[in-house]
Amino acid sequence: MEPAEAGEAVTRKGLLVIGDVVTDVVALHGGPALAGLALGTDTAADIVLRPGGSGANTASWAAHLGADARILTRVGFDTGEWHAAELRRGGVRPHLRVDPDRPTAVVIAMIDATGERSMLTNRGAGGHIGVDDWDDGLLDGVRHLHLSGYTLFAEPGLQLSRLALAEAALRDVTISVDPASTGFLRSFGAERFIQETLAAQLIIPNLDEALLLTGESSAERAAERLSLRYGAAAVKLGSRGALMARDGKLTARVPGIAAEVVDSTGAGDAFAAGLLTALLRGVADETALNAGGRAGAEAVTAVGGRPRISASDLGTDQLYPLNTN
Repeated sequence: MEPAEAGEAVTRKGLLVIGDVVTDVVALHGGPALAGLALGTDTAADIVLRPGGSGANTASWAAHLGADARILTRVGFDTGEWHAAELRRGGVRPHLRVDPDRPTAVVIAMIDATGERSMLTNRGAGGHIGVDDWDDGLLDGVRHLHLSGYTLFAEPGLQLSRLALAEAALRDVTISVDPASTGFLRSFGAERFIQETLAAQLIIPNLDEALLLTGESSAERAAERLSLRYGAAAVKLGSRGALMARDGKLTARVPGIAAEVVDSTGAGDAFAAGLLTALLRGVADETALNAGGRAGAEAVTAVGGRPRISASDLGTDQLYPLNTN
């Protein structure tokens, strides 16, 4: 995905995300990772319910940053209306199907004292998104397609991904992909993942995903190698910043942005949104990486994976504090 030429007239402005919507149950227990949980008894925690999901988070952050953001996703019968309303409130145009037989995906995220998380995941309806959810009209007005790697990790989603990537390529829509999860990626197969997503011009992995995909031992070499496959690779390094490579050569590296970490959920999704919205404006790689870093730094300062919404924009039924200790 190359920056747009200066002064280039762009008539298509839309950013379409294909990915998951998740009900996040976030528990901040204040202890050291999972060791902070007391086995066989209670552990005090602040527990809240938030709308989440890697794809939905990225779309929401992109809308927050001014993009014409849309999402194709599948939700469950239990919370579908709530999720649709939350996406619209965040400025996203949702294209979603309600699964009548399955609940929305649920993630239980246990956040330790450093803001790091351990997760239990039920993919629910999201694991069944497929070609029946696709419509060629989804690409009308769309300039860029961003694919969450979670979509590929179940057979229906894999078929959808193949269709969407092919249609995007036919319509000269640029494409990026986020590998999403080392656990699922390892089971799916690193080389298989690359082969299935080579239509993309940009991959946005974190460091662990980049190393897994390439077998390299450094972020720099991994980024360079991935950029030879895709054209460009932006590797997220967490608090250490990020780097970009194009066609086998590093083009930019930026340091991390200091932030008070409350919850790291969604930081990588926010980074991807910041990076993409900046690249779509035609800026240089270093500027785009910094935009991604600023979004990621903002994301870690609050609970949940979406941009903050002011209290005046919320009804009493929009946030669900389950327990406060």
